Amino acid sequence: MKTPPGASSRTKCSRELRSFCAFSCPRAKKPTCTAWFPQQEHPSENGPQMPGQGSPATSTMQVLLLTSAEDLDCTPGFQQKVFHINQPAEFIEDQSILNLTFSDCKGNDKLRYEVSSPYFKVNSDGGLVALRNITAVGKTLFVHARTPHAEDMAELVIVGGRDIQGSLQDIFKFARTSPVPRQKRSIVVSPILIPENQRQPFPRDVGKVVDSDRPERSKFRLTGKGVDQEPKGIFRINENTGSVSVTRTLDREVIAVYQLFVETTDVNGKTLEGPVPLEVIVIDQNDNRPIFREGPYIGHVMEGSPTGTTVMRMTAFDADDPATDNALLRYNIRQQTPDKPSPNMFYIDPEKGDIVTVVSPALLDRETLENPKYELIIEAQDMAGLDVGLTGTATATIMIDDKNDHSPKFTKKEFQATVEEGAVGVIVNLTVEDKDDPTTGAWRAAYTIINGNPGQSFEIHTNPQTNEGMLSVVKPLDYEISAFHTLLIKVENEDPLVPDVSYGPSSTATVHITVLDVNEGPVFYPDPMMVTRQENISVGSVLLTVNATDPDSLQHQTIRYSVYKDPAGWLNINPINGTVDTTAVLDRESPFVDNSVYTALFLAIDSGNPPATGTGTLLITLEDVNDNAPFIYPTVAEVCDDAKNLSVVILGASDKDLHPNTDPFKFEIHKQAVPDKVWKISKINNTHALVSLLQNLNKANYNLPIMVTDSGKPPMTNITDLRVQVCSCRNSKVDCNAAGALRFSLPSLLLLSLFSLACL
Repeated sequence: MKTPPGASSRTKCSRELRSFCAFSCPRAKKPTCTAWFPQQEHPSENGPQMPGQGSPATSTMQVLLLTSAEDLDCTPGFQQKVFHINQPAEFIEDQSILNLTFSDCKGNDKLRYEVSSPYFKVNSDGGLVALRNITAVGKTLFVHARTPHAEDMAELVIVGGRDIQGSLQDIFKFARTSPVPRQKRSIVVSPILIPENQRQPFPRDVGKVVDSDRPERSKFRLTGKGVDQEPKGIFRINENTGSVSVTRTLDREVIAVYQLFVETTDVNGKTLEGPVPLEVIVIDQNDNRPIFREGPYIGHVMEGSPTGTTVMRMTAFDADDPATDNALLRYNIRQQTPDKPSPNMFYIDPEKGDIVTVVSPALLDRETLENPKYELIIEAQDMAGLDVGLTGTATATIMIDDKNDHSPKFTKKEFQATVEEGAVGVIVNLTVEDKDDPTTGAWRAAYTIINGNPGQSFEIHTNPQTNEGMLSVVKPLDYEISAFHTLLIKVENEDPLVPDVSYGPSSTATVHITVLDVNEGPVFYPDPMMVTRQENISVGSVLLTVNATDPDSLQHQTIRYSVYKDPAGWLNINPINGTVDTTAVLDRESPFVDNSVYTALFLAIDSGNPPATGTGTLLITLEDVNDNAPFIYPTVAEVCDDAKNLSVVILGASDKDLHPNTDPFKFEIHKQAVPDKVWKISKINNTHALVSLLQNLNKANYNLPIMVTDSGKPPMTNITDLRVQVCSCRNSKVDCNAAGALRFSLPSLLLLSLFSLACL
């Protein structure tokens, strides 16, 4: 198979894009422009063959006639879109690499070129040159040309080039590994590459679809997301020419690839061929700054950490294409505050963002630092850190954490304290110094009394605000026993010291305590004082003689006594010798007696100046005497005049005395006062009896004398009238109003008569 003359110069494509080449013809000559696509009907075992290659299989070549030059309008864009050069040993600064030809068909006014690598530029005459001597630039460079009327992309394939991170070749992940299917098809499409952020005017042509066997009057139709699916109306196609245009600015960070479909239809809209996929790839531009999204960034490093200790990691996010240098970030420290003792205390890995220490452990001493908190301004820059890259910053706060490398030390070896005898509470605050962090257990002190406290009279606690040791007396001291005390106290930290630090002599101190003598009040012994006596003993009976001593044995003072509290007024005390006797009858049943015990308080006053007072308590246990007669309850009862049950009431008896001067009680009807035999009383138990009638009585009120006797020796008797109301009970109505006169017993009538005679 022969290639038509002149075709070879127009079919030079990169291996990846060979099946998708687009061609335009020089305007100086007017040949017919053609593209050659193999049409293999019997593929060989070795796969598809390209033009010019031998093939054992029979193949034909289909020529797609685009248009004649005479009828061809100017096509904006690069006149050649793909170039191949061999990788040189070195690209030389300002040495021309190749010439590019771009036309917007309107004079190329305000033509600008952009190169995917910052190490190259395109001169105004279209010459591509290196900005400096450089060896490796990757396998592919892209050149973007733009005027107010058109823009296009050209590809420079560097044969023998090696991959470098962030090569823009990775941007275009259209199906380079998927050549055009070899089935017979007349619609020919190639991926469309459109840079994001294009400016007006819109719409603008971005590509073209070719159909070699398109019937007359047929039309192109474009569908898919971005056409007839949301977001609608971004792309459209000239139904007659196949030109694809974009109607607005694209944003790769919103949609990176549009999957469209092209088909041809007849005049009635019926599909003739297709749909064929058309991929629109949005080329990334560096329009997003790196941002730190995970703040606040706070790191901690222990003081004295070895050089190279990792403190924290800071990473930024760039919304641009991660396969390009637009999102290839590099990190650096822009500022360190404070800048002492070194302006370079830390280093950040430019690729990973790890912040590490770079000073010696000796400089990383929290106690000698001006401020244990450092703030670093971290900058992230895309384009692999080149000057053309966009930047974003964040603040890293690094705390130098304390370790317990300083033991607490007393501010002096000896402390003095004075305390009055008998007093309790804090007597002295022991001060210490510790250079460690006051917010940690490496600074907080713990005090221990290690000698001089056998009676546990002293305790020491830490003041949480000042870290001082508060030494307290918890048991009153006695000047007469010991006027001086000496304590040995040690101080340690809550946290253990680091292995190379230990507690020294400065971590112990001596406290000398002087006890001051005070005039102490006399002390009763025993206290309380207890005696037992029978109630009702005769007035003037001696109960006891109290004994109070003065603790101030060295002062030889005298003591006088007096009554302090005597609620019932029963007692008297001799002021000189302390003899206590009674001034009234003692009554166990008095309301001032609690559970048979009467409590009184006495004072002992010494002759000091001023005098001191001591208080003693006397508890008198009163033994019971049968001096209280029992009494009955209730004293009123009701009964119906026609009751069938002649029981009247159950009586109970109570006695203020104690057993055996109480129950069992004996209940009786006072016989002498009841001449008629109509009442009966029966014992129920030791404390209760039943009063009943022997016959029904007429409606009236009756007084029945009840005599109750306790079991004391001698016994005591009490007679109480029980008032019985005999009521009329008719038709469920009870009427207890006295219908007849109150009936008196015979003795009562006799007494009433005698009283009347006496009044005459």
